[in-house]
Amino acid sequence: MRYERESRFLRKDSNQRKVIEEVFDRSTLMNIEDLVRRRDIAEIFGVVNAGKESRVYYATAWDGSPRAVKIYLVVSSEFKKRLAYIAGDRRFSRLPSGSRETINLWVQKEFKNLQLAESAGVRVPKPYAFHRNILVMEYIGEPPAPAPTLSESEVDVEDYEWVFQTVRTLYRKARLVHADLSEFNIFKFRGERVVFDFGSAVLSSHPRAEEFLKRDISNIVRFFKKRGIEGRDTDSWLREILK
Repeated sequence: MRYERESRFLRKDSNQRKVIEEVFDRSTLMNIEDLVRRRDIAEIFGVVNAGKESRVYYATAWDGSPRAVKIYLVVSSEFKKRLAYIAGDRRFSRLPSGSRETINLWVQKEFKNLQLAESAGVRVPKPYAFHRNILVMEYIGEPPAPAPTLSESEVDVEDYEWVFQTVRTLYRKARLVHADLSEFNIFKFRGERVVFDFGSAVLSSHPRAEEFLKRDISNIVRFFKKRGIEGRDTDSWLREILK
């Protein structure tokens, strides 16, 4: 019995250590310390969302206001797939050579995309700071819980119209295509909707921008149709947004 208890403990401890080391490697801990020293954040608490590429943590600023801290995993192999969203972007003249450099560039790209979207009047989490593999943003939700997404919410025609107006504004004013848009990266919270996850977003001048835009539209048309809300088809929306 003692052996079984110890074995269970070791397995549990090993899994916890693996998660901790996966996210909080030495360089990430130093990057967090830099953000604290720069007074971009004061404290970090628990994880609120975990994916293959990143973890999002609830944190606070020095005035006590909530922040979302997105930490990209330096050991993630998923970033090899993301070069297609960097290649062809005129903002980045050289492709990164390694995974850590790719991650750092990805964070910088997401921060710049959020700034562009916000400047165009699109409701996104306000970007506050970035440092290497870490992005600091406005927290959307009731801490420590994140806001529900469209996939977790009741939706109506107003949501449908808002999403397509947002896609249009992103393309025409911000000159951006989200390139990963779906019901899973739009928050619906306290009467407002917020688009997030802008790491994949590309400029409208990107060679694959129209392809990504069509995919975004198709995802949203499919979701609302599944919820009983039908309107234009994908090609009709694509022509409307591109004209």
